[in-house]
Amino acid sequence: MAENVTLKDVARRAGVSYQTVSKVIRNQIQVSPEVRARIQLAIEELDYHPNAAAQNLRTQSSHLIGYSWKSEDQNHSSPVLEQFQHSIVEAAEDFGYHILLFPQRTDRDLHTTYEELVHTRRVDGFIMSSIEYNDPRIPIISRLNVPVVSFGRPSDDETFPPYVDVDGRAGIAMAVGHLVEQGHRRIAFLAWPESSRVGSDRLAGYWDAMADAELPIDPKWVVRGKGEIDYGYEAAMRLLELPEKRRPTAIVTVLDSISIGVIQALEACGLRVGQDVAVTGFDDMPVAHHLKPSLTTLRQPVWEVGRAVIHLLIALLREEQPAAQHILLPPELVVRESSQGYSPEAPGA
Repeated sequence: MAENVTLKDVARRAGVSYQTVSKVIRNQIQVSPEVRARIQLAIEELDYHPNAAAQNLRTQSSHLIGYSWKSEDQNHSSPVLEQFQHSIVEAAEDFGYHILLFPQRTDRDLHTTYEELVHTRRVDGFIMSSIEYNDPRIPIISRLNVPVVSFGRPSDDETFPPYVDVDGRAGIAMAVGHLVEQGHRRIAFLAWPESSRVGSDRLAGYWDAMADAELPIDPKWVVRGKGEIDYGYEAAMRLLELPEKRRPTAIVTVLDSISIGVIQALEACGLRVGQDVAVTGFDDMPVAHHLKPSLTTLRQPVWEVGRAVIHLLIALLREEQPAAQHILLPPELVVRESSQGYSPEAPGA
């Protein structure tokens, strides 16, 4: 039976020592192509499978990486986090690692969860996402002294944990700059609450770009709120109630689904998206291309983020010195119909 086959059985069949077989399997030794071929043939003929549990005991490694993320409402999903999960799974497998998924829940003792995973050696390191200000996971993992890399950063001035992030500030600045080029001067921004680290970062990009264009900002143009489509609809309606000379001709949002609500509000008021009021989003969710009109948005390089997170974490696990422990990747501005066709000379502009 295959489960009874040992390294020594493979070694006898290949005509080499069992130490040689072990080192070849773990890529710890260079042998001639002929010897490697004999070992591979013996493994296939005997249907040998390494004892993963025994290997873990010897190497003190589980070859598992724990991935914690902030679980959301079951009625809402995040295409970005779904892509990120796929990317880290594929990238980790290239290094012989697998991902152990577990969510951050408010009704669970986080310290106990992390401590058990580390002390029982079920994971070698951690990946985090959805990082916010004063994230409770960060001091816990810091005390456990285990390698960790995050998708996102708690703030600009904190160095732990090592991270890979997308430059949302630069992305929103690109979107505003694009609208300025289209002739817009009254540009509003739909933001998240002040407690959102990601939202504050993107709002800073709006301030930057408006200052660069030397454009004044009406306090009514910056609307903070929680939610997605409903929030976008309600916030846009509030903006459209402003007097004509204060009413924005463009609305930038922190999320594509918020933009959908904005588009619905504009259409409900008989306004043309793009020509009368431009709209931009963030994330380039799959539906963005299929909306009518299609949505101008910022595409996050999620697959590149996932690979960079894994490469950085593997370097830390191997106790190597990575080239950088803080990596910031730029998003891509994808221009579509929702931000085109505006005429500054049109009535009301």
